[in-house]
Amino acid sequence: MRSVEIYRNNTLAGILTEENNTRYTFRYDDRYFTDPSAPAISLTLPKTSQEYKADHLFPFFYNMLSEGVNRKLQSRTLRIDEEDDFGLLAATARYDTIGAVTVKPIMI
Repeated sequence: MRSVEIYRNNTLAGILTEENNTRYTFRYDDRYFTDPSAPAISLTLPKTSQEYKADHLFPFFYNMLSEGVNRKLQSRTLRIDEEDDFGLLAATARYDTIGAVTVKPIMI
């Protein structure tokens, strides 16, 4: 099981967890979820539910990944399997992302 923290404009919005290759969970942080001024991180993950489950990486997070040659270069440089979407997301979506959402690995 692997988890990452999801931030929106440097505010903790929730936790994304890969339980296994076919089970993913996104859970809004309690404070973020109850704050009426905090928007949903995505139209596909509205704040109508605090926890979402899927059998694949949520499209919103998948679309934060590089494609093509850039993905190959990142996976080779970082020594991460090119098919490991969650691993690439955790390694590459920390600083330079398009939009307000960033991903930070949870250090145990």
